[in-house]
Amino acid sequence: MKNKLLKDLSWRGLINDCTDLEALDELLESESITLYCGFDPTAESLHVGSLLPILVLKRFQEAGHKPLPLVGGATGLIGDPSGKTSERSLNTLDTVFNWSQSIKNQLSQFLHFDKSQNGAEMVNNYDWTKDLSVIDFLRDLGKHFSVNYMLAKDTIASRLETGISYTEFTYTILQAMDFKHLFEQKNCKLQIGGSDQWGNITSGLELIRKTNGADVKVVGLTMPLVTKADGTKFGKTAGGSIWLNAKLTSPYEMYQFFLNTSDADVVKFLKYFTFLSKERILELENKVNTEPHLREAQNELAKEIVTLVHGEKALKQALKITESLFKGDIKSLTGDEIEAAFKGLPSSELKEKIQIVDFLVETGAASSKRQAREFINNNSVSINGEKITDLEFAITKSIAIESKYIILRRGKKNYFVAKFE
Repeated sequence: MKNKLLKDLSWRGLINDCTDLEALDELLESESITLYCGFDPTAESLHVGSLLPILVLKRFQEAGHKPLPLVGGATGLIGDPSGKTSERSLNTLDTVFNWSQSIKNQLSQFLHFDKSQNGAEMVNNYDWTKDLSVIDFLRDLGKHFSVNYMLAKDTIASRLETGISYTEFTYTILQAMDFKHLFEQKNCKLQIGGSDQWGNITSGLELIRKTNGADVKVVGLTMPLVTKADGTKFGKTAGGSIWLNAKLTSPYEMYQFFLNTSDADVVKFLKYFTFLSKERILELENKVNTEPHLREAQNELAKEIVTLVHGEKALKQALKITESLFKGDIKSLTGDEIEAAFKGLPSSELKEKIQIVDFLVETGAASSKRQAREFINNNSVSINGEKITDLEFAITKSIAIESKYIILRRGKKNYFVAKFE
């Protein structure tokens, strides 16, 4: 392997499979290529699992190659059977269009779209699919795929017992058409995607070679699907998916998610999700082995990813919230920071002042007034960071942060939120 980028991708564990690694090596050594990766709009935001292919596109761009991030306005209307055991729900055209716009905006955060030779160009497969007739689809595309060939695809074979509609059965042909279109119109020679996209990618290669000649140089490359060492799903928390949209997952939540990465996963994630040098990652790997209690690798991973996704300002806010909660300095937080820090916790509404004992019961911090008094007498209750020992203490708007927020902590980790109307 001669190419520096491929060597780096290989060291980082980012190459799961390649249709012709030698040909790709030669291509990357001889010219700046155009490559694409597709993102179907199945929600209003991409999640952290999509970060891996996005950052691989970014690695190619930084090495001088031109990325074509593709938003699947058409394929998003159909539904990719990959990784599914049943049919996806079909979304309306307006919904998919709105989600497509949102995803376009997200992708522009990671890639530069200037007029330079390797400036990224956003494409949407709805543009070249919307006017395709059924006759043209069957004659120009379907004719090149035998039923036996398609049944051999893992994504289709795995659904034969539970059932697959003709709609999802044809998904791989539509994605193949994308590669053919981008090859012919944009000289795109490489498609990348997660390992679950292998069947769709090879369908594209098959179509290009049947319609443009067997000697054309086009390549498919897949990256591993991100998994955790303990077998649990990556990118999921008790509160749901970790989204790349700050309104759905705050920078603080994202910071905490990666800060809590296990020692068994942190080095792999540093390789996958950061642009830290090999030397620095090896240093951090050594720290994991010799000083795991310091969690230096996890700290650096969380900082790097939040900065990549949300920027320096968002990282500073995430660090401030983390430090304030660690020190119990709740009063230093703004209302927005409180909303980010305690997102997902049940919130009680307050209309007027309330005695502390009643407040503990109403928020669910205590099951009875007797238990509430015990907590207070045991010095385990604080309001907005200050210990409360007075059983007659009253919760009023005057002590609320920004005249609105009351943060109750019982013990070390049990938080409860209340808001004045």
